[in-house]
Amino acid sequence: MWLSALVAFLLLPLAGVAAESPTLHWSLPADASPATRDAALAALAVELLEPPAASSLTDIQRSQLLLVARRPTEASVTIARLQQSFRDAGDAARAQRWVPYLLYAQARADTDDTLDAAYDRAFRAHFARLDDLAALQTHYWFVTNLSAAEIELRDALAAQAGKSIITRDAALELLRQAAFVQTYASTTTLAPALIEEDEHRRFEIDDDVRIPVKDGVVLSAHVVRQRSVRTPQPAAMMFTIYTNPQKNRSQAALAAARGYVGVVVDARGKRNGTGQVAPYETEGEDANAAIDWISRRPWNNGQVVMYGGSYSGFAAWAAAKHAHPALKAIAPYVAAIPGLGLPMENNVSLSANYAWPFYVANTRLLDNDTYNQRSRWDALTENWYRSGRPYRQIDAVDGTPNPWLQRWLAHPDYDAYWQAMVPYGDDYARITIPVLSVTGYYDDGQISALEYFKQHTRRVPGADHRLLIGPYDHFGSQASVKAMELRGYTVDPVAQFDTQGITFEWFDHVLRGAPLPALLSDRINYQLMGANRWEHAPSLDAAAGAYRVFHLTSTRDGDRYRLSEQAPHQRDAISQTVDFADRSTQRHSYYPYPIVRDGVPTDGGLAFVSDAFPAPVDVVGSFSGDLKIRINKRDVDLTVTLYELMQDGRVMQLSYFVGRASYARDMTRRQLLTPGRWTTLPLQRTRMTGRQLAAGSRLLVIVDVLKDAQHQVNHGTGRDVSDESVADAVEPLKIDWHPDSVLRIPLREKTPQAAN
Repeated sequence: MWLSALVAFLLLPLAGVAAESPTLHWSLPADASPATRDAALAALAVELLEPPAASSLTDIQRSQLLLVARRPTEASVTIARLQQSFRDAGDAARAQRWVPYLLYAQARADTDDTLDAAYDRAFRAHFARLDDLAALQTHYWFVTNLSAAEIELRDALAAQAGKSIITRDAALELLRQAAFVQTYASTTTLAPALIEEDEHRRFEIDDDVRIPVKDGVVLSAHVVRQRSVRTPQPAAMMFTIYTNPQKNRSQAALAAARGYVGVVVDARGKRNGTGQVAPYETEGEDANAAIDWISRRPWNNGQVVMYGGSYSGFAAWAAAKHAHPALKAIAPYVAAIPGLGLPMENNVSLSANYAWPFYVANTRLLDNDTYNQRSRWDALTENWYRSGRPYRQIDAVDGTPNPWLQRWLAHPDYDAYWQAMVPYGDDYARITIPVLSVTGYYDDGQISALEYFKQHTRRVPGADHRLLIGPYDHFGSQASVKAMELRGYTVDPVAQFDTQGITFEWFDHVLRGAPLPALLSDRINYQLMGANRWEHAPSLDAAAGAYRVFHLTSTRDGDRYRLSEQAPHQRDAISQTVDFADRSTQRHSYYPYPIVRDGVPTDGGLAFVSDAFPAPVDVVGSFSGDLKIRINKRDVDLTVTLYELMQDGRVMQLSYFVGRASYARDMTRRQLLTPGRWTTLPLQRTRMTGRQLAAGSRLLVIVDVLKDAQHQVNHGTGRDVSDESVADAVEPLKIDWHPDSVLRIPLREKTPQAAN
């Protein structure tokens, strides 16, 4: 996954092109040989480098064209100038990103020796000037998915084959892709051995560490220490089930470059370890044992910190539950709570992680071949949905047993099975160490990260627990470089930060008394979308400012209903009918993809709109509420989605809720509804947002019954939903929404001054 994300990032256009797009000469037969193809691309690059076309080129475009035009000496000079401009602007990451291009150009320009020998000299000379951290950060840009890039270039060339002209825009895009492929065709062959050599020159690396845990099980680990440091240091540990030796060694080395002993521990049964892979079930005890082992090593000063994203964030919390005295701080990013955020959310099982157990548990490393069968997994959910079979039989539809899915489906309550995996209830009161939680408004697992924060600060009111949140998805929240375009939303420039960089600055503050990073100046630290600034608050309520109550009224507003702060005079309920036997249709999708869209995506849901705001207003925090409904069955799964409806008709998704009515009051115990009787359901565990709504915008809320291929289908019989099938859909669901239903939405009419 990380390679795919990296190549996608590397292949993003690096600069805009001119508004005008004149045509250029072009000739490439459909059956052209690689040599003919490269010659055609070189000729195209040369034409663009000549006046007058060259006058409007940026240095980024000029660098790419010079590489493809086979003018490496000029390319070296231009790339070096480009890198300096990035450094002058304080953007070291973009300067590092161009190092593979620079070294390739320098090696091509050195005609006195073979390419291999010239590349070796250029690489060693460049990295000899870098400190350990800069070297490792630069190593990152040498790894990519070359085959994916080659396929993209091949497809782009095929689209232009047989033509006699090409537009300037299309030519620049084609040459950008060609420069990437030509550079990395050499880089992926020549750089790996040099990178390994550079790592070992700087660090003592042990990839074959064995850590004993309970019941005779042994975990494998990477341990990396700086060669220049001989005194005991604190250890920074990441515990992971994603066993990628090259990536994990590099991760440990990055921690070492920041002044820690870097330790990456593989989950049991992975790599060189023993025992059976058991996702989520033994991480707490195993990570705690690893902390104890590390604390007794001569290279450790008795202080251990844990960090990492998603599963590794979960593992940090699982370890914290045991409160080992050597564990001094944790920094979990987008941390999962099994049973709450995945593989079910608010007691609704979802299919997004269906293939994940195969990926992590099939082999001692990672089963990429199985996991990357995206068409198989996409087709599976649709095939199961259309079949009408019980959700428990979805693996039978696939044809391959999924024992972990079956194990999880056996626990539809948030019961002792799930509770044992992470802190629960009073467990939080024993966690007195500092915590840094990082998540995103569009992180699929945000519900878990927020729950950790809320439970911890509720039971330890004075906890040094800081939340860092902004417009990021699951991967962006963890990344050193954030995507500035996210699912159709243009991210504010100020939202850019390095997650791991801020983590180690914070660790230095906690352990070594270094200054607190300004980005973490209070307990709640959030990027206010649309305002291009960060804000800070001592609590979620303080960040919200005020919660205003809106009623889901039955008063019409065109083809929608009024979302009103006034109690409705009209008391009629709004009715919906949902036929679960009809598997040719699906209901409103709550998932924020895209985040910004051109129109209101009702798709059968009930839409409610507020009055327009006369001035900008901030929505900061999570909405909640009480839904008063009446159904003709014993249960139903519901969705509530919150949007900004802009003056131009576009909508931006802010937050959502998905959950099962019978668990609304208590996730640990199912309480079925009485058919035909009104019931009020508390609405909790929604997602946090931080957005400055423009003057003239309105709030848009869509409520609906959940019915799609990505989740269980709750037919409302009251039996285990996993055992229900389309045969239980004899009578359509009838649901009435009472106008006493309310939502509490955090709104601030006056935006406070930014803290930085």
